[in-house]
Parts: sequence; C-alpha cells; structure tokens
Amino acid sequence: MPAVTVEDTTTLPRIPLPEPRTVRRRTRSVTTAPSGFEGEGFPVRRAFAGVDLRDLDPFIHMDQMGEVEYAPGEPKGTSWHPHRGFETVTYIIDGTFEHADSHGGGGPITDGDTQWMTAGGGVLHIERPPEQLVLSGGLFHGLQLWVNLPRAQKWVEPRYQDLRAQESVLLASADAGALLRVIAGDVAGHTGPGSTYTPMAMVHATVAPGARLDLPWRPDFNALVYVLSGAGSVGIDGAPVRTGQLAVLGPGDTVSITGAVAQESRTPALDVVVLGGAPIREPIAMAGPFVMNSRQEVLDAFEDFQKGRLGSIPAAYGRRDRLPHGAVHGESR
Repeated sequence: MPAVTVEDTTTLPRIPLPEPRTVRRRTRSVTTAPSGFEGEGFPVRRAFAGVDLRDLDPFIHMDQMGEVEYAPGEPKGTSWHPHRGFETVTYIIDGTFEHADSHGGGGPITDGDTQWMTAGGGVLHIERPPEQLVLSGGLFHGLQLWVNLPRAQKWVEPRYQDLRAQESVLLASADAGALLRVIAGDVAGHTGPGSTYTPMAMVHATVAPGARLDLPWRPDFNALVYVLSGAGSVGIDGAPVRTGQLAVLGPGDTVSITGAVAQESRTPALDVVVLGGAPIREPIAMAGPFVMNSRQEVLDAFEDFQKGRLGSIPAAYGRRDRLPHGAVHGESR
C-alpha cells in the first residue's frame, strides 16, 4: 500500500498523548460493506451501506474501489456523467486514475494523490484509468467519498482541487507506532491541504500491529473509521474491526484505534480512513448523481441535465455521456 510512506516515523511530528480528562469515543455500530460494481464494471465496496444518513452527516456515500489486480485489458472507469449539490473526493492509494470535467478540471492521480471536485450547481465529469494501465493491467486501489453541501452552497460555481501526495501532512502517533496522512481538516494543530465548504477532517492512518492511536477529534464532529485493510479494534470499548468494515463512534474528543497483534501476511498493518465533520442537519433528497434538499430539486437536476444545462463535454473527449439512472428518493433528515 504505497500512498505516502516514510522509512522512520520517529522523524515525524508527534500527536501528544491525550489529556487526563479526555473523553474517548465509544463504538455505536460496526457494519460490513457489501461488494458491487460501479461505472463500466470496476469492483467496489459500499462503505456506508446500511448506516443511517443522520450518523453519516455531512457525508453521503463512500466506495472503496478495489483493491484489485487487473489483467491486461481489464481496467475500467466511468462514462461521462453529471453531479450537482455535493463534492466528490477521490483518493488513490495504488494505481492511477484520470479525471476530466466540463469546468476545466482534470489530470491523473496516483499513489496518495487526491482529486477534490466541488460539483456545486452542476458539472459533467469522467473518471477512467489511463491507456497505459488498460494495456498493462496492474494493481488498483482507492476511495471515493461524497461530501454533502449545505443548502447555501449547493449552487456554488464548480471547482477542482488537485492535491499531490506530498502535500498531505504527515504525523506520527505519540509512540510512533502509527503513520497519519492528513488530507483535510485540522488534527492536533496540523492542517491538511484540502479546502472544504463543509467543516470536516479526513485522515489515512497506518497502525502497526499492537500499536495504539489516540487521535484528538473535534467534539462537534461525528467520527467514522473505515478499515481499508487489516484487523484491529476501535473505541474505548475495543470493538473488533477488519477489512471492509465501518465503525460509527459516539460523542467524545478522542478516537482510539489499535492494530491487532496478528495480521494477515498480505496486510502487515491496520490501514484505516478516519472521517468526521460538522453535521449539516438539513433535508436530503438524492437520486443517482444528484444530492439536493427536496424531491423537486432532484427532478429539476434531471431536467437540467437532459437539456444540457450542467455543462458541455470538451470536444477532445467526444460524447460518451448517458442519462443517469436511479429512482428519486424521498426527503430525509
């Protein structure tokens, strides 16, 4: 798992040990992500499946893409498709992905890079492996997270952030047994490079076998721990977790994560993504690629897409778009 690694974590800034009055969060639930396929057929785990949106808020959806070893000719992506009302965060751990959108954003990401696209009022985009990866095959592994936008920001101008791996803030746990990559938000006074409309934090942590990470976490944020690979436990209650599972934690100001002493040979450490944000607490209506506040706004988004109001595919790419599918869901809170 390349992402961003260092040979000696003891050289990195350390996260201090928790204060005596620290409230360590307790595990509220652990769910296992079902497997499926996205786009033109690449395998995913639906990380948030079965979890109440109120526990996820401000997050909407997350796919773990791969981990998969493609044979030559097998790598797949998506066709051109629209988005409105939220942000997509694509984090690549292994392999390479290319992005292009109708607002001018785009480029390749690989091994720890992140692409942060704010769809806002509407944008068309495409995600796909580069031609050389299609020809050669190879390892591919990443995440795509959907972050909701508050009502006041749902119509902002689309924007694109290209966050290189080396821009991530690297930290170590107090005993240097865990390596942290801060992609967005503030962790112990260290701020990641991602600029967000919704106050949030995103951290990729690698926890060595037997090591413990006590991560300071804003009390007003929710806290989610998703296991990319390996085994361990989370929360003050030590709830066991393994690859493809999501832990939702309760209130507090510290997230505790421990790597299991015994790991599988192919996963020498516990790798997790820790997410948290300030809940928006607004009505949600979503269908396919649109996340709005009412059913009518979703229907309007479908109509705007059909009438070409969400942008034009750059001439260099031709037209491979298709009408997004999916039933319109009712409002929820």
